[in-house]
Amino acid sequence: MFTAGDTVLIVSCEDDPRAAGRTGRILDEVPPGPLTDHRWTVHRISLLIGPVLCHSHELKPA
Repeated sequence: MFTAGDTVLIVSCEDDPRAAGRTGRILDEVPPGPLTDHRWTVHRISLLIGPVLCHSHELKPA
């Protein structure tokens, strides 16, 4: 389980494969629900990659 502000390593990302191998920060204040297909919003990945949606199994604490 992640909380807002946690730094995570993106192992893989179905939403944007360019994000794989990079770190970012969790944006969500509450656990994700059906609206986002239970994916976490990760931002601050890079200047060229905007926020992405990733499943829990695609993320690791950094």
